[in-house]
Amino acid sequence: MIDHFTLTASNYEKSKTFYAQALAPLGYALVKEFGDDVSGFGIGDRLDFWLANGSEPTRPTFHVAFAAETRAHVDAFYAAAIAAGGRDNGKPGTREGHPPNYYCAFVLDPDGQNIEATCRAAV
Repeated sequence: MIDHFTLTASNYEKSKTFYAQALAPLGYALVKEFGDDVSGFGIGDRLDFWLANGSEPTRPTFHVAFAAETRAHVDAFYAAAIAAGGRDNGKPGTREGHPPNYYCAFVLDPDGQNIEATCRAAV
């Protein structure tokens, strides 16, 4: 099980704003900051996603899927991420070749990282 992970952003403030908006529908919030360089996001006091300031984004590009409790949360994540400046990389829906209850959406963050929200709950 993963405890936490960190992405490096080329435009830290833009990415911090993007993630704060995109992850809010999933219950995530910006919880802690260390100066102007590192931001910790999580649900409650469980910080499992960190964003760091850097001149180059994480390479090679990264893919991460955040768990969503409902399909409505996936839809809300997608809408919030697009509104925050993310680019469509797969509209909400089921995917061929995945289990029937695998409902997800993909967006590219400001640095082109592939971010997903996934719900595995039965309809």
